[in-house]
Amino acid sequence: MASTTHLITGVDFVPLPTHDVERAARFYGETLGLHRSVYRPERNFAEFETGNLTLSIIDAEKMGLQHSPQRTAIALHVDDVESIRGELVQRGVKFNGDTLDTGVCHMAFLEDPDGNALMLHHRYAPRVTES
Repeated sequence: MASTTHLITGVDFVPLPTHDVERAARFYGETLGLHRSVYRPERNFAEFETGNLTLSIIDAEKMGLQHSPQRTAIALHVDDVESIRGELVQRGVKFNGDTLDTGVCHMAFLEDPDGNALMLHHRYAPRVTES
């Protein structure tokens, strides 16, 4: 039996573009309450920790890249979608539609100030994976 070598062992970070690092840092740090681990506005980025993935907020254009907002939502784990949604609404966050119940999880969709898609997510049924 041949051994399988895993070439990729994880995801270090997901970059999210912004036109304003300071504004984005306030949104991710103060509004969403994520821990800011790096803040380098002079280098056009800031990083926030979600517990298992770093969100790297970058001014893409100042780094010579195209500003292309993330349109597929990044699922941010919460223990209670409705409770956190209510708190974020009080902080001025607008949500896209009602909270969705898929039969295994709750999801509430929102965007950051630059149009990057995010969701609040809570799985309430056991996850089934391939064996």
